[in-house]
Amino acid sequence: MKVTRLSSGISIRRTIAEGTEQQVTAVKAIIQEVKDHGDRAMFRFTEKWDGAKLTSLRVTEEEISQAVDRFDPQLLTDLTEAAANIRKYHESQQQQGYRLDNEDGSYVAQRVTAIESAGLYVPGGTAAYPSSVLMNVIPAQVAGVSRIVLISPPSKDGTLSDGVLASAHILGITEVYKSGGAQAIAALAYGTESIAPVDKITGPGNIFVALAKREVNGDVAIDMIAGPSEIAIIADDSAYADEVAADLLSQAEHDPMASAVLLTTSEQLADAVSKEVKRQLANLPRQAIASPAMINHSMIYLGQTVEELITAANQLAPEHLEIMTEDAEAVAEKIRHAGAIFIGRFSSEPIGDYFAGTNHVLPTNSTARFSSALSVYDFIKRTSIIHYSEQAWQNNKEKIARLARLEGLEGHARAVESRSWEKGNRL
Repeated sequence: MKVTRLSSGISIRRTIAEGTEQQVTAVKAIIQEVKDHGDRAMFRFTEKWDGAKLTSLRVTEEEISQAVDRFDPQLLTDLTEAAANIRKYHESQQQQGYRLDNEDGSYVAQRVTAIESAGLYVPGGTAAYPSSVLMNVIPAQVAGVSRIVLISPPSKDGTLSDGVLASAHILGITEVYKSGGAQAIAALAYGTESIAPVDKITGPGNIFVALAKREVNGDVAIDMIAGPSEIAIIADDSAYADEVAADLLSQAEHDPMASAVLLTTSEQLADAVSKEVKRQLANLPRQAIASPAMINHSMIYLGQTVEELITAANQLAPEHLEIMTEDAEAVAEKIRHAGAIFIGRFSSEPIGDYFAGTNHVLPTNSTARFSSALSVYDFIKRTSIIHYSEQAWQNNKEKIARLARLEGLEGHARAVESRSWEKGNRL
């Protein structure tokens, strides 16, 4: 890993899901094909891109049952326990509406309701992620979403990962479809003969998935446009180099464009971590993915003080931020911008990915400055409710009309003034 001084500035290149002109054009064409030809387009694209010749998009209950039977019982137990942790954490996010009553008989209120349907994209390709099923489905269930749909790319034999289907089984999800890429997003957004459209699409994916989500946004809601994975670690000389290196590589193995950053006050640690990364990369199974990430998009920054490291971390606003310092809790209190914060030596980032209960769908590309992890809040709507009594109208009609006329909206003013105490015939 390259080592540089913080005083020279942070220069990690951010990769935003904009895509090439060719990719954008291809995604638009795929979406239009799905809108025009429905299932027929889905079958054609699935055969073209995934190599699977399908006769039905929907996964049968028998396929789910067979996948569960094949799945390792211990892993099924582990996933079930992880799901319980995730559900417990997200249940704390449930919101209730409220009502404010006034003495004149008027009231205002807020009603909290779940969206009716959600489509959750689960990646396939180089790795299938059962954990993504848990992280996307459980907040939607806790929110009260009545229809939850899973969609995921099939393998060449037309099947989905046993782990993905086992996770769906644990959560009681039976509406599962086989499709990936831009065509899957198009089907969720606009529907086909087999797939009814949804109100919101969540879940990470490759560049074509990200571009498709961007394209359909507005016709349907989306969670976020996620970029490659990121990790930053604040560490002092109390940290262990092998542990820091392992945590950096845990994110680098996701994507050749992933970013792994160490912020430290210790030159000795910086040198040791650089050597450890090289040593651990040598036998990492996903070395071909992690190596370019570490070479092209990762860095070790040396600062004079921990305060300087904190400032740099807030500037980065990373997806994942680990703190391995003497007083990690105090450092964490000063972090304003991060998707998730992992405090202390034993809080390695994968704990959040799988088991702690927090959500691993997190903002990337420094968007943690203004956005948050996927949560129950992403699956609810808040509706304002207004009830004005006759007395409240009488007390305030002139004020409201004056404000309307201030903005040149005579129709607004007249609408308020059109009521009266003595109204006879309603026609």
